[in-house]
Amino acid sequence: MNIAFYAPLKPPTSPTPSGDRLIGRLFMQALRQGGHNVELISSFRSYDRRGNEARQKDLAMQGQLQAEQLSARLRTMAPDQRPQLMFTYHLYHKAPDWIGPALAQTLAIPYVVAEASFAPKQAHGPWAAGHEDVAKTLAQADLVIGLNPQDKPCVLPLLRAPDLYQTLPPFIDCSLFDEPKKHAAQTRARLIARYGLSNEDAPLLFTAAMMRKGNKLSSFVLLARALSQLTSRRWTLMIAGDGPQRDLVRDAFAPFGKRIIWTGLLEGETLRDHYAAADLFVWPAIAEVMGMSVLEAQGAGTGVLVGDAPGILPLFKQNHSGLSVPEDDCQAFATALTALLDDASRRRSLGQQAAEYVRRRHDIKAAAKTLGAMLGAIVR
Repeated sequence: MNIAFYAPLKPPTSPTPSGDRLIGRLFMQALRQGGHNVELISSFRSYDRRGNEARQKDLAMQGQLQAEQLSARLRTMAPDQRPQLMFTYHLYHKAPDWIGPALAQTLAIPYVVAEASFAPKQAHGPWAAGHEDVAKTLAQADLVIGLNPQDKPCVLPLLRAPDLYQTLPPFIDCSLFDEPKKHAAQTRARLIARYGLSNEDAPLLFTAAMMRKGNKLSSFVLLARALSQLTSRRWTLMIAGDGPQRDLVRDAFAPFGKRIIWTGLLEGETLRDHYAAADLFVWPAIAEVMGMSVLEAQGAGTGVLVGDAPGILPLFKQNHSGLSVPEDDCQAFATALTALLDDASRRRSLGQQAAEYVRRRHDIKAAAKTLGAMLGAIVR
């Protein structure tokens, strides 16, 4: 099947790492693994960060113009070369889809959305126009694929029929973590030498997130507050990431001195090596919508300690591949981390079970098969 792919919030080709970019790329990969021809139809971003009405109108005009130009191009193609399905990943009031529905209507093909959210409280806010457009867009959708259970209650009433909403667990390519897991001990030794760690036997903690204001910054600050209660114990924390709030994040962890290793942005094999070398992945996950790093850590054979945000809980198995505590409870996080620092056997057990759990429930192979069945039914 020929599939036109579009991500209005952030294109998969964006140079800036993020969970959203990762998921977009994984969807394209899963569709191709299912035997489909996938074309990124546009890299246009409809995202308005600040709620500027004039900017939103300008973005809408740009998006509609692109849709017209794309429609004209696609109509000139041979029928067997045209898209047979329009697939949009991630739309919400700050990033509506001005392209997908128009192309689907022009070409008379199904319109599919993966990860849509709808917040009724935005009806009269600064993104009211985007909110209204999302409602109209979802009313046209032939299928909405939900990754986050929180989205379903508000999205479902907008669809033409309840069975047009189907769920798919978030997924990663587990095969990419096979080598990092196999060589975790050697990688750990190499990282200890690279970062000049003197206490080689101290538990090695790892976290990875963009350093942005809001919930990301709050999570970093809570993690620092929790660690301040554990200074009498041995541990080293590697922090991967960067962003506009890097100075505030560094200030929060400054009291720990050489216990903190700042890796900067990590991607690909290097990031996977850090996951695998760690004894535990730690992240408070305050109001986290979907923590792909939680899946990746487990895929690398590392157990997780996280906050219990609704978007995080479906990504691991409590007391099996990781532990969760209330997402905004510093004391609970510190208490759980203390117990895990004191129990190396428990950490190893969580890591071993984490890799098996993610491969069984969140691997791209299963996602590709499920997607194929969903889209095949729509086209038929």
